[in-house]
Amino acid sequence: MFPKLVAFDLDYTLWNLWIDTHVTGPLRKSGDAVVDAHGVPVEFYSDVPDILRRLRGQGVLIAACSRTHAPPMARQALQLLRVPGNDDEAEKPAIELFDDLQIYPGSKLTHFRALHAKTGIPYKQMLFFDDEPRNREVEKLGVVFHLTPTGVDNATFDAGVEAWKKRISKSAA
Repeated sequence: MFPKLVAFDLDYTLWNLWIDTHVTGPLRKSGDAVVDAHGVPVEFYSDVPDILRRLRGQGVLIAACSRTHAPPMARQALQLLRVPGNDDEAEKPAIELFDDLQIYPGSKLTHFRALHAKTGIPYKQMLFFDDEPRNREVEKLGVVFHLTPTGVDNATFDAGVEAWKKRISKSAA
């Protein structure tokens, strides 16, 4: 059982940098890597591609919710980063696995209100992974927040899904 929508922050949640301060555009492919103008690599944490594929395979909507001051560079990174396919699928740009991109400065409350307005998905059917405790504020809306102080990996992802399941079972009781 999964939530209907899983959202991820980007910086220090899906990759190990701040896209608006640690890299200099333009980004480009260099072999299989994505690098900035000075050769600084931009890459997902190792389990992220598998997690995105798992969600897509379950029919879960995937969103990016980032308050970055460099939205074009964040989108460019998602366009250039590739997610390997499963046995019968070709690799594809990561951006193609995201159903919605809320990438702009401002409160995560604004991001989730926009997601709710676009999708109609109830907040209690949303799970959000973020490295910043201040963004726990989305719980005011009913979104389940899962802190990722060292980024998303399989164990952190599974713990977030379990926390969401626990919240759902409590609200059903």
